[in-house]
Amino acid sequence: MPDLPHRPAAGVSRRTLARATAAGLAALLGATAGAAPARATGRLGPRTLDVSVPSVALGRSAPVRLILPSDFGTRPEKRYPVLYLLHGAHDDYTSWTRETDIEAFTAGRDLIVAMPDAGPTGIPSVWRGGPDYETFQVKEVPALLARDYRASGVRAVAGVSTGGYGAMAHAARHPGAFAAAASYSGILDTTAPGVPVIMDAIVARENLPAASLWGNPLLNLLTWRDFNPRARATGLRGTALYVSQGSGVGNGGDPLPGILESALWPSAQGFARTLSLLRIPATTHFYGGGGHDWTHWKPEFAASWPILARGLGVPE
Repeated sequence: MPDLPHRPAAGVSRRTLARATAAGLAALLGATAGAAPARATGRLGPRTLDVSVPSVALGRSAPVRLILPSDFGTRPEKRYPVLYLLHGAHDDYTSWTRETDIEAFTAGRDLIVAMPDAGPTGIPSVWRGGPDYETFQVKEVPALLARDYRASGVRAVAGVSTGGYGAMAHAARHPGAFAAAASYSGILDTTAPGVPVIMDAIVARENLPAASLWGNPLLNLLTWRDFNPRARATGLRGTALYVSQGSGVGNGGDPLPGILESALWPSAQGFARTLSLLRIPATTHFYGGGGHDWTHWKPEFAASWPILARGLGVPE
C-alpha cells in the first residue's frame, strides 16, 4: 500500500500536491477470436481453468479465467448464462478467485463465470490508438464462450473499481447486451471534478502516457463523454442495476482506502441522480465509511446477487 504524500515543503504548488495525491489514490484502484481456438493454459480445479484467447482487438492473446457449471461435463446439450466479473486497477483476471469464494458460491448454480483480463490499468475501454479491451470483453470473449463452452446469449456483468466502471460502461454502450450490471466503488462519472486526474494517475502508474487512454480531458472532451457511464446512461434502460459506494469518512485503520472511496463518492452520487432523472430503476447502496477494498466489495457482491441472479435466470 503506497504511503500518503508528505506535507509539501514551502514552494510546492497545490497543483503538484494534487497530482501526487492522485498518484497515491490510483495506486489503490486497485474480426472475433473465432478464427483461432483459445488455448487452455491451466486447470486450477474441477471447474476452474484459465484460457488464452487470441484477440484481434488487442493484437495479442489475453487470459480469461473461467468457472464452469457443476454439471458442464454431464449435460452436453445444455447452454448456460454467463456472469462476467471485472477486476480493478493494477490487478488482473485472477483477483476474483484470489479475493473471494466465487467458485464455491456458484457451485450448483447453472452458470458460467468469466473473468477476462483488462490490462494493467484495469480500464476495459477502447484506448486511443491502442488496445480495445471493450471489444475483447463484450464481443470476442462472448463469441469464444458461445462457440467452445456452450454459453447462451444471457449475460450479466459486475466489477470493482475500474471494473465497476467497465460494468456500467459496457452495459450503457451496448444496450441490451447485459440483463444486469453491478458496480462496487466504480468510476461512474469520468468527467466529474477530480476524476480525470485520478484516471490519468492510474494510467501513469503503468508508465503509459496519460493521453493514451482517451486523450486530453479538455481537448478531447467529446471522447471522454462518449466513454462516460453517466453521459451514456440512457443505454442502461431495461438493464437491472446495482450501484454501491462508501463515503470513506471515518473508515478507520489505513486512511488511504477511505480517501479514495471518498474521492469517488461524488461520481457515484451524480451517476445515481442521472438514473433517477431518466427514471431508470436502480438499486443503490450508499453507505457511511467504507474503503476502496475487498473487505467492503465482498458483502456488496452478496447484496447484489439477487439482482444478478434474476437477470441470469438462475436461483438466488
